[in-house]
Amino acid sequence: MDRLNIKNEMSALDRKDRDYYDAMTEEEKKKFAPYLMIRWSSCVGGDPMLQSYYLMSANEKLNKGFFDISTSQHKKLQWLLSTTVSPGMGIQSHHWIPAKKKESQSKASKVLRKLMPELNEEEISLMCKINDDNDIKELARSHGWDDKSIKELFK
Repeated sequence: MDRLNIKNEMSALDRKDRDYYDAMTEEEKKKFAPYLMIRWSSCVGGDPMLQSYYLMSANEKLNKGFFDISTSQHKKLQWLLSTTVSPGMGIQSHHWIPAKKKESQSKASKVLRKLMPELNEEEISLMCKINDDNDIKELARSHGWDDKSIKELFK
């Protein structure tokens, strides 16, 4: 039996199996990745109330300070913390939440960050979608940038 199969891990988490980590071989313990518990445990299918519970529970119990506990020395403690996420309502269908992809840094977005540092990434992205390079160059001119500086940034 492959204990480190994510379905087995999530099943043990949902069952609140506090002995799951202790039953692993030394090799499995070395391969065990506590970070995956955060990513997988926070997202379940089904009832929206249950989905909300898992998300809030994972955020409260795992995201805050989880890595203040040394991963190399306290994997068992991290496993035990992970088992507290489940409300004990049976085995759920867990889903992977991919990390947000970092958008490529276009020349226009770099200029907008310099022009308007108060904008967040979503706003910068939106500005790049609704304006072309000429619009952004004109905006830079209206902020007092000279053509040489603008040309240098858009190379």
